[in-house]
Amino acid sequence: MEVIFLRLVGAPVLLQRISTQLGLIAVLLVPLASCSGPAGKSLQDTFAADPRLNSSPSPLDASNSQPTPASQVQLPPKFPVEVPTYPNATLVEATSTGEFPLEQSAELLTRWTTEDSRDRVSTFYRDQLQKNGWKLNQQPTEQNQGNFEASRDGLQIAVGVQPNAQAGTRISIETKPSDAQAAQSPASSNPQPGDPEFVGPIPPDSTASSASSASPDSAQTQAFADLNKAPQQLRSYISDLAQLGALTPSSSSNSSNSKEKNSAKTFEPNKTITRGEYARWLVATNNRVYADRPARQIRLGVETAQPAFKDVSAKNPNFAAIQGLAEAGLIPSSLSGDSTAVLFRPNAPLSREELILWKIPVDMRQALPTATLDAVKQTWGFQDAGRIDSRALRAVLADYQNGDQANIRRAFGYTTLFQPKRPVTRAEAAAVLWYFGFQGDGVSAQDVLKGNLKA
Repeated sequence: MEVIFLRLVGAPVLLQRISTQLGLIAVLLVPLASCSGPAGKSLQDTFAADPRLNSSPSPLDASNSQPTPASQVQLPPKFPVEVPTYPNATLVEATSTGEFPLEQSAELLTRWTTEDSRDRVSTFYRDQLQKNGWKLNQQPTEQNQGNFEASRDGLQIAVGVQPNAQAGTRISIETKPSDAQAAQSPASSNPQPGDPEFVGPIPPDSTASSASSASPDSAQTQAFADLNKAPQQLRSYISDLAQLGALTPSSSSNSSNSKEKNSAKTFEPNKTITRGEYARWLVATNNRVYADRPARQIRLGVETAQPAFKDVSAKNPNFAAIQGLAEAGLIPSSLSGDSTAVLFRPNAPLSREELILWKIPVDMRQALPTATLDAVKQTWGFQDAGRIDSRALRAVLADYQNGDQANIRRAFGYTTLFQPKRPVTRAEAAAVLWYFGFQGDGVSAQDVLKGNLKA
């Protein structure tokens, strides 16, 4: 065996020992730069770096190879708030399908992923589109599975629901205004009602004018800067009622310390609503929805009337609405024979059972049906039905008979817990007031805005 000796020139020697079952092998690596002779040159070539790798980016170079994490993807500014988004889905991509940048485009494509099944996602979109006034131009069929096409208020959407290759479901939502040329141009496109950037005003129309004479509030429409803070499923209800001028801004946004009088108002959708404020909204919205039908309007209480409640005098800002509801027998009071209802507590939080108890008589416009605890359990399936006040049981049971237009379904979605004493948020109250009627005979705020009032 020929042995080759390598000359070391003042360089450190790296010794690495590798233990194996066959014994101990010592490998001695030395700097090769100073090696001479054919053998040294051969070893230099063997251990030299591959020159083809010099032009390849480092695998650790995150700036070139790492995509934007899905958790950092945000909805585009022009994404319409009235378009339903699946609550358990994660946004993974947002792109512009038009000629303008993503920040300015009204033609958008968003992609989402969820671990839920395709059938569950499809059912969600079918229900949401139907309940929120969308016209379904295409629904999933055996040949066309998972595709929805719908239109509403000059907006067209295409929703694709397909199984994910790994697990769960992929969702794509494409939005496009009907008049693409007018809606897509940044120079001519202004934020519309419902857009978080919209600050108003909205030009008055005949509907608002006729409504103004039927409510204690002015018919001036409102637009709220914080609409995007409301739950996605409730935003369209708030937007429609804001256009009717039936809702009032939060008290904090009306503070006298406001620096800009003309700044956008805030709605604070997740803030608890008081009993007095809800009474005012209930009367104002009903009277605007039925502005052309005086027989269905709630007459306001007059200052000279004997107050129905000891803690609501004629000086209270909500007196006219509260007194009117009591005189019409729509809320419990001494006038309706309830000797225990002597105090109204206008500044107390409104509970869920009170929300339904006051609204259902306005929907039905007839006596409430008799109800038992077992009947409520069998229909709604509420696990906490026993906690519902006996006066509210009849209203809760009647609400179930209203099908998809039930107030509980619209405000709280699917639930097996009613939580009757839980305070109601301003957004939930708006969802309840969006529609008035019973078993198909009714009118929504959207009907009023479109002029599609039922005779």
